[in-house]
This record gives sequence, structure tokens and C-alpha cells, in this order.
Amino acid sequence: MSKVYIIHENSEWTIHLTKRLEELGVPFEEWHLDEGQLDLSKEPPLGIFYSRMSASSHTRGHRFAPEYTAQVLAWLEANGRKVFNGSRALELEVSKVKQYLELTKRGVRTPRTIATVGKKQLLEAAKGFEGKSFITKHNRAGKGLGVQLFQSIEALESYVEGPSFEEPVDGVTLIQEYIQSPESYITRCEFVGGEFVYAVRVDTSEGFELCPADACQIGDLFCPVGEEVEEKPKFQVIEGFNDPIIEKYKRVLEANNIHVAGIEFIRNEAGEIYTYDINTNTNYNSDAEAKAGKFGMLELATLLGEELAAEYGAVTR
Repeated sequence: MSKVYIIHENSEWTIHLTKRLEELGVPFEEWHLDEGQLDLSKEPPLGIFYSRMSASSHTRGHRFAPEYTAQVLAWLEANGRKVFNGSRALELEVSKVKQYLELTKRGVRTPRTIATVGKKQLLEAAKGFEGKSFITKHNRAGKGLGVQLFQSIEALESYVEGPSFEEPVDGVTLIQEYIQSPESYITRCEFVGGEFVYAVRVDTSEGFELCPADACQIGDLFCPVGEEVEEKPKFQVIEGFNDPIIEKYKRVLEANNIHVAGIEFIRNEAGEIYTYDINTNTNYNSDAEAKAGKFGMLELATLLGEELAAEYGAVTR
């Protein structure tokens, strides 16, 4: 029987999707690819495949999950299976450098960024930002990994040479201009099936690690999910959001065969938009969605069910 196959390495981030698929009566199977084996002489099963592989998998002990998933996706695509967020999406998920190159190519403004390998090169690159605030981040990140704000090269040197320095899993550290916003928030635009679903305003006053997933633990630095609800919520769906940037984002996603993503931007004091992240393993905040009456995982489950029916005919669990 054909079904929807969900490729991932973290069940806590997938349970909301599987619940929606169950509600809709869509048959599915999870492929947890933290390890496995792949027989290239065999054909994949019939079905629709959706990858939720994450750049931050190594923080959960799944160091080679993206590398293994890349081989599985290539196998699926070589055998003509329909894959949502396939090889190209994963390629961008694990490389902010490639994200920025694609955004720039499509006319989307990104912060000035230098990619470095090695502490010496990181400190050397920082000289290009002398007199200005800048941040560091990991090229292969997720969850805001490695994001640190610095006001001087001396502060960066103290961090790099100190015990708290975080080595990036792929060896590439980015140094990036700091975009000063008049208000402490960023905007995240959610897309399903390549179409805009909603934008969410995310409060950044407590820091940079702002995973919206309900599964985020309180122990994660700066992660607000799971805390008591405040008068000013961390995540708010923006009613009636409409900006020309949406059409540019849609072109970026289409050009890279990305079907599901959250794209984040910040406005500077002049109101100019700087885009800094494409998250192809997007999560949604249930409190914000409930207040707005919009549900990303329901949209996604509906899309997958419709595609399964279109490809293989009506199916039920």
C-alpha cells in the first residue's frame, strides 16, 4: 500500500505532523535516519516522501543523520519517487553559505557575511568589521547554534581563545554584520507547498535561540517554549501580513525545489529587510497558531495527503 513516508531524526518535532495525518486518515510511516542501511539494488516503496532532516541533528547525538539522509534522498530521486524537500533542500538546510548565495542570486538582501575555517582566520576576518557590532554563527546550525554578539574584536578574541568557544560541526564559522533593529523582534514567514501561509513575529529580547517547537526544553538557552505565558507572547502570528518580500521568497523556494520552509528576516532602523535564515525543517508554535486559527502542520498534512491521492489514487489507513 502506498503511503506518506516522513524522513527525520527527531520524533518530538514530528509528532504534531503525524497527529494531523492520523486525523485526516492519511497512511504514513516514519523513517528515523539517525542510522541505517541502504540496498542500492532495491527500489524504494511506493509513496510520497517528505524530509524533515535537521541541521542541528548532531546536538541530539545524530551526527551523521544528514549525510545518511542525503544518500537516501538521492536513491529516492534516482528511482523517480516524489520527494518533498529533497536533496537540494537538505543541501541548503546544512549550509548557511549556500542559503545566502541563493537569496542574493534572487535579489534578496542578506547581511554581509564572511565564512571562516580556523580561529586565526575568524579573528582576521573580524578586522573587516572593526568599529561595528557583529555576530558569529555556525554555518551548519539550527536552533541558533553558535550565535554570539560582539561589540569589539577584543571581545571576540577573548571568546575564541576561551573555554566557552563552540566549534562548528562542519568547521565553518560565519562572521556577520549585526543588523540593529529599532525593536527586539524578527519576522518568520512560513511556506507550505511553496505558498505563503502566515508570518510570525518572534520576540528576541531574551536572546537568539528561538526555536518555536513545542518540544523545546526550558533548559535550552533562551528557548522560551514551555515557559509560563507572558502578557507579551514570544510568538505572534501577524494578521494580514503582506510585503513584496514574499514573492521573492517564493521564487527562491521554487528555484531550489523547496516545498516547506520558514524564512526569517529582520528590519534595520531604516525599515530595510535583511534575510538571514532558510529553515527547511520548520516548526510551528501551537499557542500562536491557536490564537490566529492557522495551523502549519494541518496545511502540510493536507498537502501530503492530496499529493498521495493524486499520485496513487484514493487511499485510507
